[in-house]
Amino acid sequence: MALDRQAALQAAAAVPGIPRDTEGPVFREPWEAQAFAMTLALHERGLFTWKEWADALALEIKRAQAAGDPDTGETYYLHWLAALERLVAEKNVATRESLARYRDAWACACDRTPHGRPIQLEPRDFR
Repeated sequence: MALDRQAALQAAAAVPGIPRDTEGPVFREPWEAQAFAMTLALHERGLFTWKEWADALALEIKRAQAAGDPDTGETYYLHWLAALERLVAEKNVATRESLARYRDAWACACDRTPHGRPIQLEPRDFR
């Protein structure tokens, strides 16, 4: 999923705390960029406003901190993903059960995929 540079810069300006450099948002792992791109796409489709997004992300970060997250920045996109899943469920795009089912399937697919190979979901991943 390719990032629209202008949209990424707008998102970085609208949502405080996004790890960034002078070029815009930065990501440590490919899945972080994909979660960011999914969020941009859903925002552009009108699923939520940037204020709704910022509020959802802030709530997830506060929950994580209350649970003991050291808030070193390394878990930022885990909170991002949790906020995205929450909004998708709240907006009835997908159920929490469906999201959990796919999360578990991805975990199975990751476990059986050799390092460096593309991860592909297969029916056997949905236990």
